[in-house]
Amino acid sequence: MEPWEWDEATWRGKVNKVRAGRSLKPKAWKDGARCAVALSFDSDHETNELRDGGESIGRMSQGQYGNRMGVPRILETLKNADVPATFFVPAVAALLYPDEQRRVIAEGHEIGLHGWIHEVNTKVPADKERELHFRAADTLEKITGIRPVGMRTPSWDFSYETLKIERELGLIYDSSLMADDDPYELVEDGEPTGLVELPVEWIRDDAVYFNMNRFTALRPYTPPTSVLDIFKREFDRAYIEGGLFLLTMHPHVSGYRSRIFVLEELIKHIQGHEGVWFGTHADIARFAKANGGA
Repeated sequence: MEPWEWDEATWRGKVNKVRAGRSLKPKAWKDGARCAVALSFDSDHETNELRDGGESIGRMSQGQYGNRMGVPRILETLKNADVPATFFVPAVAALLYPDEQRRVIAEGHEIGLHGWIHEVNTKVPADKERELHFRAADTLEKITGIRPVGMRTPSWDFSYETLKIERELGLIYDSSLMADDDPYELVEDGEPTGLVELPVEWIRDDAVYFNMNRFTALRPYTPPTSVLDIFKREFDRAYIEGGLFLLTMHPHVSGYRSRIFVLEELIKHIQGHEGVWFGTHADIARFAKANGGA
């Protein structure tokens, strides 16, 4: 049937499969902070090419740049600023670079689930999606010694089975959906799940401004200075509203010499405000669940 032929039960069922429930924005953040900041880095590396069955040596070398130069520059920036962050890592990328993951953990950051090979969930059969997420969780735990408690789906692609799988995994949060600016509880088929959503948005993602594909019209048209301005404005409004500022960046995108300053200057800008709490996604999810929704 075409969408215009659906009866009300059908289109309502699709809309209500996964919804935003009660807000989990607390009246104040940890230690009375006015605003929470969650910095995240999706360490996709070569899996952007591998997931589509690609064999481009050039694109895989760009992914390797994320490991060789991007992650080290990012970790040095975070160390200098003394702020924690969350790295979402496909299991295949973790297997390619296990020492990178151990360093991330050793320096006080969090590693979250990001699929097996950066697969698109809605293109994977339900039983296979479940197996891949569980295998990814086992792999990250084996490499780092810590089992992940949160997930960001690859490309923020969320299937009809994803939330059920996250609940089976015992996760405390997801960070893939976009129904709010601040944390909220996920509802599945009308049932509150207790799972915290830390919402993302393409506006607060470096890839949409900087991605490049020489065989298409995809070109990095936005100057880094303009991206910094957008990110600052997103933080400034979050600060005014007493909410959450969540940023998504990619080591193979923003780890370059001419772009790393965006992260450096943004952190300086944020730290110039009183009452700001930098937390990992897990820290913020736990706090929101315990103190939000009043």
